Amino acid sequence: YRREGEARQRATDHPAYGLLHDDANDWTPAGLFREQVTRDALLWGNGFAFINRHGGQPRELIRLAPSRVSVELDSQTSEPVYRLDGQVIDRRDVLHIQAPSVDGVKGTSPVLQCRDAIGLALTMQNHAARLFGRGGRPSGILKFPNKLGDASIAKMKASWQAAHAGENSGGTAVLEEGGEFQSLTMTSTDAQFLELWTLAVVEIARVFRVPPHMLFELGRATWGNAGEMGASFLRFTLDRWLKVWQGEIRLKLIDPEDRATFYAEFLLDDLLRTDLTARADAYGKLIAARVLNPNEVRAMENRAPYEGGDEFLNPNT
Repeated sequence: YRREGEARQRATDHPAYGLLHDDANDWTPAGLFREQVTRDALLWGNGFAFINRHGGQPRELIRLAPSRVSVELDSQTSEPVYRLDGQVIDRRDVLHIQAPSVDGVKGTSPVLQCRDAIGLALTMQNHAARLFGRGGRPSGILKFPNKLGDASIAKMKASWQAAHAGENSGGTAVLEEGGEFQSLTMTSTDAQFLELWTLAVVEIARVFRVPPHMLFELGRATWGNAGEMGASFLRFTLDRWLKVWQGEIRLKLIDPEDRATFYAEFLLDDLLRTDLTARADAYGKLIAARVLNPNEVRAMENRAPYEGGDEFLNPNT
């Protein structure tokens, strides 16, 4: 956007506008570019993009694989030093989206932070696949009154599994030699399998700061708070990443002398659509109470002012 007094207008003529809004480069749409770099930050802790300039103006944004880029702090200037495959590149030409950081130089991978929870979830997923692959029942014991030889044991076991395991479970069992099947009861750990699996998922979601309802864990969701949960996802999860993007865009894609005039901001109308009624109601009350005028409200919504909108009037009287 471009600031023009109290007005805000889309700065479609700025070199960075097309890169952020349309196409990052000849082969990557802007939306896909932002998604890829943010995913890199979520998985690796850092997402990088090279700013290809021509005549001092940004012309392309090219994603860099995090495995190829290293960043460290210059001990003399305290500036970050970026290396691509070991070669130093100008920090002003690197768009760096980082996860929450400990040292302020490079982000910490959320995946590594919750590696134990991810390992537990994978183990339980594999356990569920094995369990239900064998009919979804605990194992049992085949008992015979007389001693069986090794060949008979192997033959009886193979016959039982072929007839009653997996897709064939639930059929009628026929036992020879006076055999009897005794099932084993489920342990308390098996009985609480779903609860433990849900806990592992919530632990992973906690590291990524994603509300459980966004992962369809709706144990505490109701019709009354579903809208508020969506707004909380924006405030407590996405807002941090939006600010990181906006800060990097301001620092790397807008010249210092232009920063008082130009700024980047994400359009959140789609994310706040469920909250539009509440927002409009609040604006209406503030205008009626003459706390804000219509043009101030339009500026908050990044819309152009209109003539006569600067007056503090109560439209209801």
